[in-house]
Amino acid sequence: MSSFSEEQWIDWVDRLSIDDYVVIDDFLNKDLFNEVRAYFLARLESDGFTDASIGALNEKQLEKSIRGDKIYWLERKDDIEMNSFFELSDELIQKLNELCYLSLSGSEFHLAHYPIGTFYKRHIDQFKGRSNRLISVIIYLNIGWKPGDGGELKMFRPDGTDFLVEPLAGRCVMFKSDKVPHEVLKTEVNRYSLTGWLLYQPASLGYLLG
Repeated sequence: MSSFSEEQWIDWVDRLSIDDYVVIDDFLNKDLFNEVRAYFLARLESDGFTDASIGALNEKQLEKSIRGDKIYWLERKDDIEMNSFFELSDELIQKLNELCYLSLSGSEFHLAHYPIGTFYKRHIDQFKGRSNRLISVIIYLNIGWKPGDGGELKMFRPDGTDFLVEPLAGRCVMFKSDKVPHEVLKTEVNRYSLTGWLLYQPASLGYLLG
């Protein structure tokens, strides 16, 4: 059974197709949000996060002046507490394939923690020489975010304007991985999110790629 109505899916896909991005509030219902956030905090407590890198494969490097988040790569076979989310991500892939003919066949997701004072400078999600990331997905897990807390997602449009997305609890941002330059502004509070990519071929060793 679908988590959302067909009309909702069509509206979101239309906006993604026309604008290259879509912002969806309450993409995670209350129960799923609490489930995902609890797992995030458990992994954080167990010190399961590592410093995120930039670049892919043999070009990987740590560069705190560009990117300061810490990440935990999710694996279906290991992170069974995330099964409900994985089911939702499968539904998302199914709907995008059905409505956009994208031929998506997989996904890769990680938990992302931006400690106070960190950021991620302007970048594109599709790596040079690795173009299977088609759709980027960010879901925010912050409770009680308010103006001044920072950590907004800044997306750059072709006409030279930009668009800020506040990291509100349960909000989802989807955008075309090769079309939308973006950055994470400096955060003044701990910033939590679930971030990933929908792929047109299966993920292979995603944890090596950023």
